[in-house]
Amino acid sequence: MSAARIGGGMARAWRPTAMGGLLMAGLVPASAAAASSAPAAGGPAWWVWPLGLFVVCFLMGIVAVPAGIGGGTLFVPIVGSFFPFHLDFVRGAGLLVALASALSAGPMLLRGGLGSLRLALPLALLASASSIGGAMLGLAMPAHIVQILLGALVLGIVVLMFVSKKSEFPHVERPDRLSQALALHGVFVDGASGRTVHWQVHRTVPGLLVFLGIGVLAGMFGIGAGWANVPALNLLMGAPLKVAAGTSSLVLSLVDSAAAWVYLNKGAVLPMIAVPSVVGMMLGARIGARLLNVLKGAVVRRMVIGVLLFAGVRALLKGLELWT
Repeated sequence: MSAARIGGGMARAWRPTAMGGLLMAGLVPASAAAASSAPAAGGPAWWVWPLGLFVVCFLMGIVAVPAGIGGGTLFVPIVGSFFPFHLDFVRGAGLLVALASALSAGPMLLRGGLGSLRLALPLALLASASSIGGAMLGLAMPAHIVQILLGALVLGIVVLMFVSKKSEFPHVERPDRLSQALALHGVFVDGASGRTVHWQVHRTVPGLLVFLGIGVLAGMFGIGAGWANVPALNLLMGAPLKVAAGTSSLVLSLVDSAAAWVYLNKGAVLPMIAVPSVVGMMLGARIGARLLNVLKGAVVRRMVIGVLLFAGVRALLKGLELWT
């Protein structure tokens, strides 16, 4: 991304109180900001936006982990549509948000047996490589085109979540040779029923290919792609729903780390957006990880579908300049 594009993006990103935002981001000295410390006429003070990001991300973190979709899936369409920040910066922060959500929930998921490192690592290896290409492609595209594609993708996610019939405990008669060689199996105790569940997976090669495509989408839109991880793990590979949701968070932590470096290198990550978002998401994700064991997934799923439907329509109309 060129310096001119970054400069133009900043002007749009900090539209209500540009100098205050850039001061907090460390991009202008305090002396230069002193003369422009008053907020723009009729606009909110600069601190309203970081505070709003913190509150919104805290709520997102609570529902993102039980839904298994990753914080970035909610963050980018909602913040990109309703906050006055340029989409490049929102996508960069979205990857960090999804990463923070996954890392915060990871230890609890591993301790409870709901996340499998053996299952996550081979999938994340391919998805991480493709996410770098996706991030470079996304930053090279005009913002309004990305906004339109993002809106269409989010609406596609809504349709996928609505029509997919996830199986809580899929029956895998026989694992394939690759999953046996990689020891992709495990056991966990379901907190809701008290049942000890032994699981294994199949269709490992198609699963690896699907995660290659998931990585491209994760890097291009900065949405983490947890929405795709869970159906791929559950419906395609046969992992139990809670293991799919937990392992999805582990995959996200690796994939988003790779894509986030591209946005950092291009200057598309600003602390004023990223810091309150990450802190709020991490705190919310810790609560969400505890709820995963006892909360009915159908309740969270309906709520997430409603939020994404609204955010997807808003993003699409904003990209088409029909709702600015």
